[in-house]
Amino acid sequence: MTTGANAIAGPRVRSLAASTAGASLRGLALGVFAFAILGPLANLVLWSVAERWYTPFKLPVVYGFRYWEAVFRPTGDAMASLGTSIEIALLTVVFAFALSIPAGYALGRLRLPGRVLLLILFMLPQAFPSVAIYMNVARIFYTFGWTGTVAGVVAVHTVHGLVYSVWIAAAAFAAIDRDLELAARNLGASAWRTFLTVTLPLATPGLMASAVFVFLESLDEFTGTFFVGVPQVSTLPLLLYNASMGGNYQIASITALILLVPSILFMLVIERFLNPQVLSRIGR
Repeated sequence: MTTGANAIAGPRVRSLAASTAGASLRGLALGVFAFAILGPLANLVLWSVAERWYTPFKLPVVYGFRYWEAVFRPTGDAMASLGTSIEIALLTVVFAFALSIPAGYALGRLRLPGRVLLLILFMLPQAFPSVAIYMNVARIFYTFGWTGTVAGVVAVHTVHGLVYSVWIAAAAFAAIDRDLELAARNLGASAWRTFLTVTLPLATPGLMASAVFVFLESLDEFTGTFFVGVPQVSTLPLLLYNASMGGNYQIASITALILLVPSILFMLVIERFLNPQVLSRIGR
């Protein structure tokens, strides 16, 4: 009798041990992942409120918001740099849309020869080391007087953002049911009216997600702005870089947190607009 009970309990004990070990491993993996994500963020928050922090202390010696006041001071560089960053990002979205909507429609709705090759061409700015590219771009822009201007920085950001705007726009147009366009044409609508009243509204969610991607990419862009815009154009990423290189980690941390806010907010917008149907069409 005892032997039979032991025979039944043995597998249960082993199953419970395996389940406990699996739960422990999952918990450990989740803890490591959370530390990798939240650890740097917690360090930024600590530096942003640290008025005095030096070795051998593990935590700030004096806490305060003196550096926050310095950043948000109307006469400070941070707000001016933020305004410049937003201006450049909005202009980048406008110019990227002017190129990506017709290109996305052609690549998503028309049977173009070499369509895959054209999509790959839009990825070329991402395929090469950015420093080498922007050094040569800065040299070319210098001959046209575009260095140190907002127009030059917008041009660089627009080319850099086309890989997102064109690919997502093409996916958004490709996901539209062609029967809806045919129905509009059968009811007497012209090709242009069909595009404005049927195709474009249905593609708007994907285009909005594309605009958000381009806006965030422009807002966080550093390398192109550094080579083309410095010293006349100062954006928030450049201010963050200068503060870090100067050892002013409080200002750098506050600037990084400011840049983090629109990224989080806009990612929530992207999650709403990018539906699985559009995502399945990207690159197809």
